[in-house]
Amino acid sequence: MSEKSKLSEIKKALNEAGVECKSKEVLTTSGIPVKSLYTPLDTEALDYFADLGLPGGPPFTRGVYQEMYRRQLWSQRQVCGYGTAEETNERLRFLNKQGQTGLNIVPDTPTIYGLDSDNTLSDGEVGREGVAIDTLSDMRNLLAGLELDKVSTSIIYNYPILFCMYLAVAQERGIPVESLSGTLQNDPFTITAGAKSWIVPPKGSLKLCVDVIEFCTKSMPRFNPVSVVGYHYREAGCTAVQEVGFTLAAGLSYIRAGVDRGLEVDAFAPRLSFFYNAHNDFFEEIAKYRAARRLWYRLVSEKFKPNNPRSCMLRFHTQTAGSSLTAQQPLNNIMRTTVQALAAILGGTQSLHTNSYDEALSIPSAEAAKISLRTQQVLALESGVTNTADPLAGSYFVESLTGEIENRARSLVEKIEEMGGMLAAVENNFVQTEITLEAHREQMETDKGSRKVVGVNCFAEPQEEISFEIMRVPPELEKKQIERLNKVRRERDAEKTEKALANLEKVASQGQNTIEATMEAVKVGATVGEIGALYRKVFGTYQDPGL
Repeated sequence: MSEKSKLSEIKKALNEAGVECKSKEVLTTSGIPVKSLYTPLDTEALDYFADLGLPGGPPFTRGVYQEMYRRQLWSQRQVCGYGTAEETNERLRFLNKQGQTGLNIVPDTPTIYGLDSDNTLSDGEVGREGVAIDTLSDMRNLLAGLELDKVSTSIIYNYPILFCMYLAVAQERGIPVESLSGTLQNDPFTITAGAKSWIVPPKGSLKLCVDVIEFCTKSMPRFNPVSVVGYHYREAGCTAVQEVGFTLAAGLSYIRAGVDRGLEVDAFAPRLSFFYNAHNDFFEEIAKYRAARRLWYRLVSEKFKPNNPRSCMLRFHTQTAGSSLTAQQPLNNIMRTTVQALAAILGGTQSLHTNSYDEALSIPSAEAAKISLRTQQVLALESGVTNTADPLAGSYFVESLTGEIENRARSLVEKIEEMGGMLAAVENNFVQTEITLEAHREQMETDKGSRKVVGVNCFAEPQEEISFEIMRVPPELEKKQIERLNKVRRERDAEKTEKALANLEKVASQGQNTIEATMEAVKVGATVGEIGALYRKVFGTYQDPGL
Protein backbone atom coordinates (compact mmCIF):
# COMPACT_ATOMS: atom_id res chain seq x y z
CA MET A 1 0.00 0.00 0.00
CA SER A 2 1.35 3.43 -0.94
CA GLU A 3 1.96 6.10 1.68
CA LYS A 4 -0.89 8.16 0.27
CA SER A 5 -3.25 5.18 0.52
CA LYS A 6 -2.19 4.54 4.13
CA LEU A 7 -2.95 8.11 5.11
CA SER A 8 -6.30 7.89 3.37
CA GLU A 9 -7.14 4.72 5.31
CA ILE A 10 -6.12 6.36 8.61
CA LYS A 11 -8.31 9.37 7.87
CA LYS A 12 -11.23 7.11 7.07
CA ALA A 13 -10.75 5.12 10.29
CA LEU A 14 -10.61 8.29 12.38
CA ASN A 15 -13.82 9.62 10.80
CA GLU A 16 -15.64 6.37 11.38
CA ALA A 17 -14.52 6.19 15.01
CA GLY A 18 -15.37 9.86 15.61
CA VAL A 19 -12.38 10.13 17.94
CA GLU A 20 -12.30 13.91 18.38
CA CYS A 21 -16.06 14.16 18.74
CA LYS A 22 -15.91 12.11 21.92
CA SER A 23 -13.34 14.31 23.66
CA LYS A 24 -13.52 17.58 25.53
CA GLU A 25 -11.05 20.31 24.58
CA VAL A 26 -7.63 20.03 26.22
CA LEU A 27 -4.99 22.75 25.96
CA THR A 28 -1.29 22.90 26.78
CA THR A 29 -0.16 25.60 29.22
CA SER A 30 0.51 27.80 26.17
CA GLY A 31 -3.07 27.37 24.98
CA ILE A 32 -2.24 24.97 22.15
CA PRO A 33 -5.12 22.51 21.52
CA VAL A 34 -4.19 18.86 22.13
CA LYS A 35 -5.96 16.11 20.24
CA SER A 36 -6.94 12.90 21.98
CA LEU A 37 -5.01 10.94 19.34
CA TYR A 38 -2.14 11.72 16.95
CA THR A 39 -1.42 9.77 13.77
CA PRO A 40 0.81 10.05 10.66
CA LEU A 41 -1.71 12.60 9.39
CA ASP A 42 -0.31 15.08 11.89
CA THR A 43 3.25 14.75 10.59
CA GLU A 44 2.68 14.19 6.86
CA ALA A 45 4.25 17.57 6.02
CA LEU A 46 7.39 16.78 8.03
CA ASP A 47 10.55 16.62 5.93
CA TYR A 48 13.07 14.51 7.82
CA PHE A 49 16.24 16.23 6.64
CA ALA A 50 14.84 19.77 6.51
CA ASP A 51 12.92 19.59 9.80
CA LEU A 52 14.78 16.99 11.87
CA GLY A 53 18.11 15.89 10.45
CA LEU A 54 20.66 14.03 12.54
CA PRO A 55 21.71 14.97 16.06
CA GLY A 56 24.69 17.30 15.91
CA GLY A 57 23.75 18.69 12.50
CA PRO A 58 21.38 21.31 11.06
CA PRO A 59 18.68 22.18 11.92
CA PHE A 60 19.71 20.75 15.34
CA THR A 61 16.14 19.74 16.22
CA ARG A 62 17.43 16.41 17.53
CA GLY A 63 20.25 17.86 19.62
CA VAL A 64 23.53 19.70 19.29
CA TYR A 65 25.83 16.68 19.57
CA GLN A 66 25.83 13.50 17.52
CA GLU A 67 25.74 11.03 20.42
CA MET A 68 24.31 13.43 23.01
CA TYR A 69 24.53 11.87 26.50
CA ARG A 70 26.25 8.68 25.34
CA ARG A 71 29.25 10.88 24.69
CA GLN A 72 28.99 13.03 27.81
CA LEU A 73 26.29 13.69 30.38
CA TRP A 74 24.85 17.15 30.83
CA SER A 75 26.63 19.37 33.35
CA GLN A 76 25.01 18.93 36.75
CA ARG A 77 25.25 22.31 38.46
CA GLN A 78 23.12 23.38 41.39
CA VAL A 79 22.47 27.10 41.91
CA CYS A 80 24.32 28.08 45.06
CA GLY A 81 24.54 31.26 47.12
CA TYR A 82 23.66 32.36 50.63
CA GLY A 83 25.21 34.26 53.52
CA THR A 84 28.76 35.45 53.07
CA ALA A 85 31.41 34.08 50.74
CA GLU A 86 32.56 31.50 53.28
CA GLU A 87 29.12 29.88 53.66
CA THR A 88 28.64 29.66 49.90
CA ASN A 89 32.16 28.31 49.37
CA GLU A 90 31.42 25.60 51.93
CA ARG A 91 28.19 24.67 50.12
CA LEU A 92 29.96 24.61 46.73
CA ARG A 93 32.58 22.25 48.12
CA PHE A 94 29.84 20.08 49.62
CA LEU A 95 28.01 19.84 46.30
CA ASN A 96 31.24 19.08 44.45
CA LYS A 97 31.89 16.18 46.84
CA GLN A 98 28.37 14.92 46.10
CA GLY A 99 29.13 14.78 42.37
CA GLN A 100 28.24 18.22 41.04
CA THR A 101 30.05 18.86 37.74
CA GLY A 102 30.00 22.67 37.49
CA LEU A 103 29.71 25.80 39.63
CA ASN A 104 26.56 27.92 39.51
CA ILE A 105 26.82 31.02 41.70
CA VAL A 106 24.00 33.45 42.50
CA PRO A 107 24.59 36.74 44.39
CA ASP A 108 22.18 38.25 46.90
CA THR A 109 19.61 40.92 46.07
CA PRO A 110 21.71 43.99 47.02
CA THR A 111 24.61 42.75 44.88
CA ILE A 112 22.28 42.12 41.94
CA TYR A 113 21.03 45.72 42.17
CA GLY A 114 24.54 47.16 42.42
CA LEU A 115 24.27 48.10 46.10
CA ASP A 116 26.77 47.59 48.91
CA SER A 117 25.75 45.59 51.97
CA ASP A 118 25.66 48.70 54.18
CA ASN A 119 23.30 50.61 51.90
CA THR A 120 20.04 51.38 53.70
CA LEU A 121 18.15 49.57 50.91
CA SER A 122 20.16 46.43 51.69
CA ASP A 123 18.95 46.22 55.29
CA GLY A 124 17.63 42.73 56.01
CA GLU A 125 18.50 41.43 52.54
CA VAL A 126 22.23 40.74 52.84
CA GLY A 127 22.99 37.11 52.06
CA ARG A 128 19.31 36.11 52.25
CA GLU A 129 18.67 35.03 48.64
CA GLY A 130 22.22 34.61 47.41
CA VAL A 131 25.79 35.30 48.42
CA ALA A 132 26.83 38.82 49.46
CA ILE A 133 29.64 40.12 47.25
CA ASP A 134 30.88 43.66 47.88
CA THR A 135 34.57 43.56 47.00
CA LEU A 136 37.31 41.50 45.39
CA SER A 137 38.09 40.13 48.84
CA ASP A 138 34.67 38.47 48.90
CA MET A 139 35.26 36.92 45.50
CA ARG A 140 38.59 35.51 46.66
CA ASN A 141 36.90 33.87 49.63
CA LEU A 142 34.03 32.60 47.49
CA LEU A 143 36.39 30.85 45.06
CA ALA A 144 38.94 29.66 47.63
CA GLY A 145 40.17 26.15 46.91
CA LEU A 146 38.22 25.86 43.66
CA GLU A 147 40.28 25.10 40.55
CA LEU A 148 39.01 27.74 38.17
CA ASP A 149 40.93 26.42 35.18
CA LYS A 150 39.45 22.93 35.66
CA VAL A 151 35.79 23.70 36.35
CA SER A 152 33.13 25.56 34.39
CA THR A 153 31.79 28.49 36.40
CA SER A 154 28.39 30.06 35.81
CA ILE A 155 27.78 33.48 37.37
CA ILE A 156 24.10 34.41 37.53
CA TYR A 157 24.69 38.15 37.28
CA ASN A 158 23.88 40.66 34.58
CA TYR A 159 26.66 43.27 34.70
CA PRO A 160 30.45 43.09 34.27
CA ILE A 161 31.34 43.76 37.93
CA LEU A 162 31.42 40.19 39.30
CA PHE A 163 32.81 38.90 36.01
CA CYS A 164 35.76 41.27 36.41
CA MET A 165 36.27 40.16 40.01
CA TYR A 166 36.29 36.54 38.82
CA LEU A 167 38.92 37.39 36.20
CA ALA A 168 40.99 39.29 38.76
CA VAL A 169 41.05 36.26 41.09
CA ALA A 170 42.15 34.04 38.20
CA GLN A 171 44.94 36.45 37.31
CA GLU A 172 46.11 36.57 40.94
CA ARG A 173 46.49 32.80 40.77
CA GLY A 174 48.43 32.98 37.51
CA ILE A 175 45.61 31.43 35.48
CA PRO A 176 45.38 32.82 31.92
CA VAL A 177 41.88 34.16 31.26
CA GLU A 178 41.80 32.36 27.92
CA SER A 179 41.81 29.03 29.77
CA LEU A 180 38.67 29.85 31.77
CA SER A 181 35.34 28.28 30.85
CA GLY A 182 31.89 29.19 32.06
CA THR A 183 29.01 31.57 31.53
CA LEU A 184 27.99 35.05 32.60
CA GLN A 185 24.22 35.54 32.55
CA ASN A 186 24.60 39.09 31.21
CA ASP A 187 21.09 39.41 29.71
CA PRO A 188 19.76 42.98 30.03
CA PHE A 189 16.38 42.24 28.49
CA THR A 190 15.38 39.49 30.90
CA ILE A 191 16.41 41.54 33.94
CA THR A 192 14.30 44.43 32.73
CA ALA A 193 11.17 42.57 31.63
CA GLY A 194 11.41 39.34 33.64
CA ALA A 195 13.44 39.47 36.85
CA LYS A 196 13.03 43.26 37.29
CA SER A 197 16.58 43.48 38.66
CA TRP A 198 18.22 46.23 36.62
CA ILE A 199 20.88 48.71 37.68
CA VAL A 200 20.49 51.04 34.66
CA PRO A 201 18.06 51.39 31.72
CA PRO A 202 18.00 48.74 28.98
CA LYS A 203 20.10 50.74 26.50
CA GLY A 204 22.95 51.22 28.97
CA SER A 205 22.66 47.60 30.11
CA LEU A 206 22.92 46.46 26.47
CA LYS A 207 26.08 48.51 26.00
CA LEU A 208 27.70 46.85 29.02
CA CYS A 209 26.51 43.46 27.79
CA VAL A 210 28.27 43.95 24.45
CA ASP A 211 31.44 45.01 26.30
CA VAL A 212 31.57 41.49 27.76
CA ILE A 213 30.82 39.90 24.37
CA GLU A 214 33.62 41.88 22.75
CA PHE A 215 36.13 41.10 25.51
CA CYS A 216 35.35 37.36 25.50
CA THR A 217 35.47 37.21 21.70
CA LYS A 218 39.00 38.62 21.72
CA SER A 219 40.39 37.08 24.92
CA MET A 220 38.25 34.19 26.26
CA PRO A 221 37.38 31.66 23.53
CA ARG A 222 35.98 29.08 26.00
CA PHE A 223 33.67 31.43 27.90
CA ASN A 224 29.99 32.13 27.13
CA PRO A 225 29.60 35.92 27.41
CA VAL A 226 25.77 35.85 27.41
CA SER A 227 23.17 33.41 28.63
CA VAL A 228 19.92 34.45 26.97
CA VAL A 229 17.46 33.79 29.76
CA GLY A 230 13.94 32.55 29.24
CA TYR A 231 13.77 31.36 32.84
CA HIS A 232 12.93 34.77 34.32
CA TYR A 233 10.20 35.44 31.76
CA ARG A 234 8.66 32.06 32.57
CA GLU A 235 8.91 32.54 36.32
CA ALA A 236 7.19 35.91 35.90
CA GLY A 237 4.28 34.19 34.13
CA CYS A 238 4.83 33.81 30.38
CA THR A 239 3.98 30.68 28.38
CA ALA A 240 6.36 28.17 26.81
CA VAL A 241 5.76 29.74 23.39
CA GLN A 242 6.52 33.22 24.70
CA GLU A 243 9.63 31.93 26.45
CA VAL A 244 10.98 30.73 23.09
CA GLY A 245 9.88 33.87 21.24
CA PHE A 246 11.31 36.34 23.75
CA THR A 247 14.66 34.56 24.06
CA LEU A 248 15.20 34.14 20.34
CA ALA A 249 14.24 37.76 19.68
CA ALA A 250 16.72 38.78 22.39
CA GLY A 251 19.41 36.55 20.90
CA LEU A 252 18.98 38.17 17.49
CA SER A 253 19.32 41.58 19.12
CA TYR A 254 22.57 40.56 20.83
CA ILE A 255 24.01 39.27 17.57
CA ARG A 256 22.99 42.49 15.85
CA ALA A 257 24.58 44.56 18.64
CA GLY A 258 27.79 42.55 18.37
CA VAL A 259 27.91 43.06 14.61
CA ASP A 260 27.30 46.78 15.11
CA ARG A 261 30.29 46.79 17.48
CA GLY A 262 32.40 45.48 14.59
CA LEU A 263 32.53 41.79 15.45
CA GLU A 264 32.18 39.02 12.89
CA VAL A 265 29.14 36.80 13.49
CA ASP A 266 31.18 33.61 13.40
CA ALA A 267 33.61 35.05 15.92
CA PHE A 268 31.10 35.26 18.75
CA ALA A 269 27.69 33.75 17.90
CA PRO A 270 28.86 30.16 18.62
CA ARG A 271 29.52 31.20 22.24
CA LEU A 272 26.05 32.59 22.92
CA SER A 273 24.08 30.27 25.17
CA PHE A 274 20.50 30.10 26.43
CA PHE A 275 18.85 29.41 29.78
CA TYR A 276 15.41 27.82 29.85
CA ASN A 277 12.79 26.86 32.40
CA ALA A 278 11.52 23.30 32.78
CA HIS A 279 7.86 23.46 33.78
CA ASN A 280 5.10 20.93 34.43
CA ASP A 281 3.56 20.35 30.99
CA PHE A 282 5.87 17.44 30.16
CA PHE A 283 5.46 17.06 26.41
CA GLU A 284 5.12 20.79 25.76
CA GLU A 285 8.45 21.37 27.50
CA ILE A 286 10.20 18.70 25.44
CA ALA A 287 8.75 20.11 22.24
CA LYS A 288 9.71 23.63 23.36
CA TYR A 289 13.42 22.81 23.49
CA ARG A 290 13.35 21.06 20.12
CA ALA A 291 11.42 23.94 18.53
CA ALA A 292 13.81 26.53 20.01
CA ARG A 293 16.84 24.79 18.51
CA ARG A 294 15.27 24.49 15.08
CA LEU A 295 13.91 28.03 14.99
CA TRP A 296 17.18 29.55 16.20
CA TYR A 297 19.02 27.73 13.42
CA ARG A 298 16.60 29.04 10.84
CA LEU A 299 16.47 32.63 12.12
CA VAL A 300 20.23 33.08 12.41
CA SER A 301 20.76 31.44 9.01
CA GLU A 302 18.20 33.72 7.38
CA LYS A 303 19.22 36.99 8.99
CA PHE A 304 23.02 36.74 9.34
CA LYS A 305 24.10 33.99 6.89
CA PRO A 306 27.06 32.78 8.95
CA ASN A 307 29.65 30.42 7.46
CA ASN A 308 30.01 28.37 10.64
CA PRO A 309 26.97 26.15 11.43
CA ARG A 310 27.83 26.46 15.14
CA SER A 311 26.79 30.12 14.93
CA CYS A 312 23.23 28.80 14.49
CA MET A 313 23.47 26.10 17.16
CA LEU A 314 21.41 26.71 20.30
CA ARG A 315 23.04 25.35 23.48
CA PHE A 316 21.13 25.77 26.71
CA HIS A 317 21.11 25.34 30.48
CA THR A 318 17.87 24.39 32.20
CA GLN A 319 16.52 25.03 35.67
CA THR A 320 13.38 23.39 36.95
CA ALA A 321 10.48 25.72 37.64
CA GLY A 322 10.74 27.59 40.92
CA SER A 323 7.26 29.03 40.41
CA SER A 324 5.80 25.52 40.40
CA LEU A 325 7.07 24.73 43.90
CA THR A 326 4.57 24.88 46.73
CA ALA A 327 4.99 25.68 50.40
CA GLN A 328 2.12 23.27 51.03
CA GLN A 329 3.17 19.60 51.13
CA PRO A 330 6.71 20.55 50.08
CA LEU A 331 7.88 16.96 49.59
CA ASN A 332 5.60 16.88 46.52
CA ASN A 333 8.14 19.24 44.96
CA ILE A 334 10.56 16.32 44.58
CA MET A 335 8.12 14.69 42.15
CA ARG A 336 7.53 17.96 40.30
CA THR A 337 11.25 18.53 39.92
CA THR A 338 11.82 14.98 38.69
CA VAL A 339 9.20 15.33 35.94
CA GLN A 340 10.61 18.70 34.91
CA ALA A 341 14.21 17.46 34.90
CA LEU A 342 13.24 14.48 32.76
CA ALA A 343 11.60 16.80 30.24
CA ALA A 344 14.79 18.88 30.05
CA ILE A 345 16.90 15.77 29.47
CA LEU A 346 14.58 14.36 26.81
CA GLY A 347 14.62 17.82 25.23
CA GLY A 348 18.42 17.76 25.00
CA THR A 349 19.72 20.20 27.63
CA GLN A 350 23.48 20.75 28.02
CA SER A 351 23.32 21.70 31.69
CA LEU A 352 20.75 21.28 34.45
CA HIS A 353 19.84 22.62 37.89
CA THR A 354 17.13 20.81 39.83
CA ASN A 355 15.37 22.85 42.50
CA SER A 356 15.22 21.66 46.09
CA TYR A 357 11.93 20.66 47.71
CA ASP A 358 12.16 23.36 50.41
CA GLU A 359 12.79 26.37 48.12
CA ALA A 360 9.24 27.70 48.51
CA LEU A 361 10.07 28.09 52.19
CA SER A 362 13.73 29.06 52.38
CA ILE A 363 17.23 28.83 50.95
CA PRO A 364 17.76 25.09 50.35
CA SER A 365 19.17 23.09 53.23
CA ALA A 366 22.23 20.95 52.53
CA GLU A 367 20.09 17.80 52.68
CA ALA A 368 17.48 19.18 50.27
CA ALA A 369 20.21 20.35 47.87
CA LYS A 370 21.76 16.88 47.95
CA ILE A 371 18.43 15.23 47.14
CA SER A 372 17.91 17.57 44.17
CA LEU A 373 21.38 16.65 42.87
CA ARG A 374 20.66 12.95 43.45
CA THR A 375 17.53 13.38 41.31
CA GLN A 376 19.75 14.23 38.34
CA GLN A 377 22.12 11.38 39.12
CA VAL A 378 19.33 8.79 39.29
CA LEU A 379 17.96 10.00 35.97
CA ALA A 380 21.43 9.95 34.43
CA LEU A 381 22.60 6.57 35.71
CA GLU A 382 19.50 4.45 36.37
CA SER A 383 16.69 5.46 34.00
CA GLY A 384 18.16 4.59 30.60
CA VAL A 385 17.10 7.92 29.07
CA THR A 386 20.70 8.66 28.10
CA ASN A 387 21.10 5.58 25.93
CA THR A 388 20.05 7.15 22.63
CA ALA A 389 19.84 10.66 21.24
CA ASP A 390 16.43 12.34 21.04
CA PRO A 391 14.42 9.20 21.86
CA LEU A 392 11.03 10.87 21.27
CA ALA A 393 11.81 11.87 17.68
CA GLY A 394 9.12 10.60 15.31
CA SER A 395 6.38 10.71 17.91
CA TYR A 396 3.33 12.01 16.07
CA PHE A 397 2.39 14.14 19.08
CA VAL A 398 5.87 15.48 19.88
CA GLU A 399 6.67 16.34 16.26
CA SER A 400 3.30 18.03 15.75
CA LEU A 401 3.69 20.01 18.96
CA THR A 402 7.27 20.96 18.09
CA GLY A 403 6.08 22.39 14.79
CA GLU A 404 3.19 24.29 16.39
CA ILE A 405 5.44 25.88 19.02
CA GLU A 406 7.96 26.83 16.35
CA ASN A 407 5.29 28.49 14.20
CA ARG A 408 3.79 30.43 17.11
CA ALA A 409 7.20 31.48 18.44
CA ARG A 410 8.29 32.64 14.98
CA SER A 411 5.21 34.85 14.73
CA LEU A 412 6.14 36.44 18.06
CA VAL A 413 9.76 36.96 16.99
CA GLU A 414 8.66 38.59 13.74
CA LYS A 415 6.31 40.89 15.66
CA ILE A 416 9.18 41.98 17.92
CA GLU A 417 11.50 42.42 14.93
CA GLU A 418 8.91 44.70 13.32
CA MET A 419 8.94 46.82 16.49
CA GLY A 420 12.68 47.36 16.04
CA GLY A 421 13.97 44.41 18.05
CA MET A 422 13.95 43.37 21.66
CA LEU A 423 15.29 46.69 22.98
CA ALA A 424 12.31 48.56 21.56
CA ALA A 425 9.89 45.84 22.69
CA VAL A 426 11.16 46.10 26.28
CA GLU A 427 11.40 49.91 26.31
CA ASN A 428 7.82 50.14 25.02
CA ASN A 429 6.56 47.70 27.69
CA PHE A 430 5.36 45.11 25.16
CA VAL A 431 7.15 42.15 26.72
CA GLN A 432 6.19 43.14 30.27
CA THR A 433 2.52 43.51 29.33
CA GLU A 434 2.39 40.13 27.59
CA ILE A 435 3.91 38.43 30.64
CA THR A 436 1.53 40.18 33.03
CA LEU A 437 -1.53 39.12 31.05
CA GLU A 438 -0.43 35.47 31.01
CA ALA A 439 0.49 35.50 34.71
CA HIS A 440 -2.97 36.86 35.53
CA ARG A 441 -4.65 34.20 33.38
CA GLU A 442 -2.72 31.40 35.07
CA GLN A 443 -3.47 32.70 38.56
CA MET A 444 -7.16 33.00 37.76
CA GLU A 445 -7.20 29.38 36.51
CA THR A 446 -5.51 28.26 39.72
CA ASP A 447 -7.89 30.25 41.89
CA LYS A 448 -10.91 28.80 40.07
CA GLY A 449 -9.49 25.29 40.25
CA SER A 450 -9.37 24.63 36.51
CA ARG A 451 -5.57 24.45 36.79
CA LYS A 452 -4.86 21.75 39.35
CA VAL A 453 -2.07 22.15 41.91
CA VAL A 454 -1.79 19.17 44.21
CA GLY A 455 -1.77 20.21 47.85
CA VAL A 456 -3.01 23.71 47.04
CA ASN A 457 -6.40 23.56 45.31
CA CYS A 458 -6.83 19.79 45.38
CA PHE A 459 -5.82 17.17 47.94
CA ALA A 460 -5.07 20.00 50.36
CA GLU A 461 -4.22 19.38 54.01
CA PRO A 462 -5.18 22.56 55.91
CA GLN A 463 -3.78 21.26 59.22
CA GLU A 464 -0.44 20.25 57.72
CA GLU A 465 2.66 20.76 59.85
CA ILE A 466 6.16 21.04 58.39
CA SER A 467 8.18 18.18 59.85
CA PHE A 468 11.66 19.21 58.69
CA GLU A 469 13.92 22.05 59.73
CA ILE A 470 13.73 25.16 57.59
CA MET A 471 17.11 26.66 56.83
CA ARG A 472 17.49 30.25 58.01
CA VAL A 473 20.37 32.61 57.26
CA PRO A 474 21.69 33.86 60.62
CA PRO A 475 21.11 37.63 60.90
CA GLU A 476 24.59 38.11 62.35
CA LEU A 477 26.05 37.30 58.92
CA GLU A 478 24.82 40.69 57.70
CA LYS A 479 26.81 42.42 60.44
CA LYS A 480 29.84 40.28 59.58
CA GLN A 481 29.60 41.24 55.91
CA ILE A 482 29.29 44.96 56.65
CA GLU A 483 32.32 44.83 58.98
CA ARG A 484 34.35 43.15 56.24
CA LEU A 485 33.25 45.78 53.71
CA ASN A 486 34.29 48.60 56.05
CA LYS A 487 37.64 46.91 56.65
CA VAL A 488 38.35 46.89 52.91
CA ARG A 489 37.44 50.57 52.69
CA ARG A 490 39.77 51.45 55.59
CA GLU A 491 42.72 49.48 54.27
CA ARG A 492 42.57 50.26 50.54
CA ASP A 493 44.54 53.09 48.96
CA ALA A 494 41.74 55.66 48.67
CA GLU A 495 43.62 57.73 46.08
CA LYS A 496 44.15 54.73 43.79
CA THR A 497 40.52 53.72 44.15
CA GLU A 498 39.24 57.20 43.30
CA LYS A 499 41.58 57.40 40.31
CA ALA A 500 40.45 53.97 39.02
CA LEU A 501 36.77 54.88 39.40
CA ALA A 502 37.35 58.21 37.62
CA ASN A 503 39.01 56.34 34.76
CA LEU A 504 36.12 53.87 34.57
CA GLU A 505 33.63 56.75 34.44
CA LYS A 506 35.61 58.35 31.62
CA VAL A 507 35.80 55.10 29.63
CA ALA A 508 32.09 54.41 30.10
CA SER A 509 31.08 57.97 29.22
CA GLN A 510 33.10 57.84 26.00
CA GLY A 511 31.44 54.61 24.89
CA GLN A 512 34.63 52.54 25.15
CA ASN A 513 34.81 48.96 26.37
CA THR A 514 34.69 49.01 30.17
CA ILE A 515 36.07 45.57 31.06
CA GLU A 516 39.76 46.42 31.54
CA ALA A 517 38.90 49.60 33.46
CA THR A 518 36.46 47.69 35.68
CA MET A 519 39.10 45.06 36.42
CA GLU A 520 41.56 47.75 37.48
CA ALA A 521 38.92 49.33 39.72
CA VAL A 522 38.02 46.13 41.57
CA LYS A 523 41.71 45.27 42.00
CA VAL A 524 42.28 48.46 44.00
CA GLY A 525 39.24 47.93 46.21
CA ALA A 526 36.31 49.55 44.39
CA THR A 527 33.03 48.07 45.63
CA VAL A 528 29.98 46.76 43.82
CA GLY A 529 28.00 49.69 45.19
CA GLU A 530 30.51 52.27 43.99
CA ILE A 531 30.60 50.83 40.48
CA GLY A 532 26.80 50.47 40.46
CA ALA A 533 26.46 54.15 41.42
CA LEU A 534 28.90 55.04 38.65
CA TYR A 535 26.80 53.09 36.13
CA ARG A 536 23.71 55.02 37.21
CA LYS A 537 25.58 58.30 36.89
CA VAL A 538 26.73 57.52 33.34
CA PHE A 539 23.73 55.60 31.96
CA GLY A 540 20.88 56.98 34.07
CA THR A 541 18.21 55.38 36.21
CA TYR A 542 15.18 53.41 35.12
CA GLN A 543 11.57 52.98 36.14
CA ASP A 544 9.34 50.21 34.87
CA PRO A 545 7.02 51.81 32.29
CA GLY A 546 4.15 49.75 33.67
CA LEU A 547 4.27 51.52 37.03
